[in-house]
Amino acid sequence: MNVLNTDLNGKTAIVTGAGGILCSAFAKTLARAGAKVALLDLNLEAAQMYADEITAEGGIARAYKCNVLDKEMCSRVACDVKNDLGSCDILINGAGGNNPRATTDKEYFQPEDIDSEVKSFFDLDAEGVEFVFNLNFIGVLIPTQVFAKQMIGKEGCNILNISSMNAFTPLTKIPAYSGAKAAVSNFTQWLAVHFSKAGIRVNAIAPGFFSTKQNASLLFNDDGTPTARTGKILAATPMGRFGEARELEGSVLFLLNNNAASFITGVVLPVDGGFSAYSGV
Repeated sequence: MNVLNTDLNGKTAIVTGAGGILCSAFAKTLARAGAKVALLDLNLEAAQMYADEITAEGGIARAYKCNVLDKEMCSRVACDVKNDLGSCDILINGAGGNNPRATTDKEYFQPEDIDSEVKSFFDLDAEGVEFVFNLNFIGVLIPTQVFAKQMIGKEGCNILNISSMNAFTPLTKIPAYSGAKAAVSNFTQWLAVHFSKAGIRVNAIAPGFFSTKQNASLLFNDDGTPTARTGKILAATPMGRFGEARELEGSVLFLLNNNAASFITGVVLPVDGGFSAYSGV
C-alpha cells in the first residue's frame, strides 16, 4: 500500500539501522513507493535479508555494512551507494538504541539501594551512557554530514530522523536513551533551520510503544508473559495496545511527500496511540 500516493520513483533513499524491525519496514515502504533503497546496518546479514525481501517484491535495494559512528566508513559507503543507486535524495536516520549499562534496575531510588546489588543512578556506567548518546545522536550527525552533501543542488530532498516518546517526557530507568532522543528532536529543529535555504526539509517521527527486539526484555518476561512495565505502558496508551510497524508507514510517506508536506519542516510527529495526550486521569 502506498499511502497518499507518494511517488518516490527516481529517488535514492538511505535508511540507517535497516537491519531492525522498524527501519526495515521503512525501507520496504520507500521501495513500494518507487525509491531505490540502500539499507545500512552494522549487521550486514540482517540488512541483506531485508534487501532480498524488497528485491523479491520487485523493488530495488542494496545492503551495506556501515557503522554510523565511523565517518570514514560512512563516507566510503556513501560513495558506494552513489555508484550503485545514485546520489541521495532521502535519508532516514534510524540507527539507535539503548544499553543495559545506561539503565537503572528500578524506577525509583530508595536509600537502601546504595549498599545493595541494585543498579541505581549512582551505578550507571559513564562509558555506557556515552555509548548511548553517541549511537543515538552522533549516529544521526555523521550520516547527515555525509549524505546531505549529496543533496546540495538537488530539489525535493528530505531528512527524516527517528525520535521517541521519551524525548517529550523521559521514561523511567533509561535516562541516557531519553536524553539522547531529546537531543535528536532538538537537532531535527536545528537542521531544519540550517538547511532551509538549501531546499532540504528535515523532520522526525516520534514512535510511541512498539514491541521490537530492542525493548523485548523490558516488555516481556522470559516465559513470554508481559512485565509490569508493559501493563503501565498499555494503561497509559489510550488505544490500549502496542503499535505495529505498518502504522508508521503513513507518517513516513506523508513527511517525505513533497506535495503534501512541502511547507512542513522542523516538526517531530508523535505516532503513539494517544500516549502523549493522556494525563493519566
